[in-house]
Amino acid sequence: MSRNRLTNASSPYLLQHQNNPVHWWEWSKEALEEAQKTNKPILLSVGYSACHWCHVMAHESFEDEATAALMNEHFVNIKVDREERPDIDQIYMQALHMLGQQGGWPLTMFLTPEGDPFWGGTYFPKEARHGSPAFKDILTAISQSFIADRDTIEENRQAISQALNKPPTEASPLSSFLITAAGKQLFNMQDDVEGGMKGAPKFPQASVQELIFRTSKAQKNTFMRDQFLKTTAAISQGGIYDHVGGGLARYAVDSIWLVPHFEKMLYDNAQFIEHLSWAYQETGDELFHIRIQEVVDWLERDMKLPEGGFASSMDADSEGVEGKYYVWSYDELKSLLPAEHFDLFITTYDVTPDGNWEGKVILNRRHSPALLNAAEEEALATCRAILLEHRATRIPPHKDDKVLADWNAMLICALVKANALVSRESMRTSAKAAFAFITEHMFVDGKLSHSWRQGQRLEVGFASDYAWAARAALALYRSEPNPSEKQNYLRQAEEFLSILKERFTHSNGGFYMTDKDADDLILRPYHAYDEATPNYNAVAALAFSEHWILTGDASSRDVADGTLNAFAADVPNNIFGTASLLTALDTRTRFKKALVVLGTGSDSNPMMQALHSQADPALYVDVIPAGSSKPVELENSSWNTDETTVFICSEKGCSLPATTPEQVKDQI
Repeated sequence: MSRNRLTNASSPYLLQHQNNPVHWWEWSKEALEEAQKTNKPILLSVGYSACHWCHVMAHESFEDEATAALMNEHFVNIKVDREERPDIDQIYMQALHMLGQQGGWPLTMFLTPEGDPFWGGTYFPKEARHGSPAFKDILTAISQSFIADRDTIEENRQAISQALNKPPTEASPLSSFLITAAGKQLFNMQDDVEGGMKGAPKFPQASVQELIFRTSKAQKNTFMRDQFLKTTAAISQGGIYDHVGGGLARYAVDSIWLVPHFEKMLYDNAQFIEHLSWAYQETGDELFHIRIQEVVDWLERDMKLPEGGFASSMDADSEGVEGKYYVWSYDELKSLLPAEHFDLFITTYDVTPDGNWEGKVILNRRHSPALLNAAEEEALATCRAILLEHRATRIPPHKDDKVLADWNAMLICALVKANALVSRESMRTSAKAAFAFITEHMFVDGKLSHSWRQGQRLEVGFASDYAWAARAALALYRSEPNPSEKQNYLRQAEEFLSILKERFTHSNGGFYMTDKDADDLILRPYHAYDEATPNYNAVAALAFSEHWILTGDASSRDVADGTLNAFAADVPNNIFGTASLLTALDTRTRFKKALVVLGTGSDSNPMMQALHSQADPALYVDVIPAGSSKPVELENSSWNTDETTVFICSEKGCSLPATTPEQVKDQI
């Protein structure tokens, strides 16, 4: 079988297309030069390996000889993995929005030979249906227009280019009042029965949920608190959650969290762990405690690579069928499960002979959300273990085993958070191993690579990589009891922050998405809007705020303020898309730092337990190992190094020393 230019790609998504009859190029200067030399428009196709509709379009069109012949004759065809090159995806997805389209993947854009977009869409079927034209007809029409109607194409190009290059709004102070206003407005958009945003499909919307929870803490608003908890519990017990193997699917296609789009993403599960941790701290509900451990079980069993990093995603499809790996039939369950537990299991997990989705069973606990007694839960656990063992004999979905620096660092932050609540040493071990992987395999010659796979590094790094890596280092720093290791994490965080300032800073404040040396794009993306993950400027603002909180370095505070202020005008226009920017502002304005000075002659656990029972994302616990020098905040304070002492600090100063758990809670 002949192969195209993707055969040497590192991305699993690109490798899925190496045997297409399409003459694919990777994104490169050489591809753009080929388009200019041949005066052909560029067909840009952007997707990712776990994308169901990407697979559909590939099977229908890119594997079809007649379609490929049209593409090869009239276009220079470029295939991009959006996870590997989010900068390319961001630019051309924004262009699609400017054409009045909603967006999604696969992203199909048509560009001039210089790389400027002039028209596009998402999934196009092979044959016309449901109002969508056939992909072959589109190819023919675009090709003919490019030859015979350049004026129209030039008009489109100029309009899109002008919008893409619109100058940023002038920086102005971002008011903390907006946190409460936005949090309450987002709360009013919530589904008060099922949790999450109203309607379908239902996404976890982690940044939105976090802002609602933060607002509940700042305003002591129990209604908002309960809404966050309702959403977290609904996700935990819905079909969107994999009750057999652990882990969260990307979204539910319905309005009740029942039917997942079965792909699993590392970033969703990292954010889910953090939300479960806050919910567990807030309530002590064992459900959240169990889910934390199950998600980590899945990550360590199925996603952790031998080198220490974590893979990016698991596909929705197996054997070409969406969800086949995850669903069951009634008869199959009856044949596998112990007879004495079967009735309990089917009642708890919504199992009926007719199924609950296309004749199959998606296990869920929507109608049995409360935990049962210990004996019954143990019986259910026995059943799930049997099903997990059986499921392992099925053909599994494809795993995208590339390691992404920002997603791994996001997970590190979540594991450090959860490790404080769950007595499980492997969490901290995994967090430290993943961070070591980033610094040893992905940070070379002062530059951080965004992607690594099987020894191949992508020679591109983004602001999100440096910002998240800095946050991961600071999370490990504040939880590390060993003085020398603690300082190493701080040095690494400061190195990432220094590079971020040096290579990504925008004159308006905040950061470009791409490095100053990046020269293969039509522009350097610069914005503050969230996607499924928090925006890179929001993460940077949070990272610099955290560095200031932990070290007292006022220059980091100033960078954080400059970043927040740069996008102040965007927030009132789109609170949904700037939720993570407001969560960063919440930390900047409302933080508390618990300095835990470990004594040489006392047990710190009760004190730490008192702190870890406080569910507030704006509370930072910083462990000061015994024998360390006195932190700058406490230069004028007296302390007794024989016993563990806690000081609660804010921008206004620090509290009196607390030496009992009760005093700690009173000080907070």
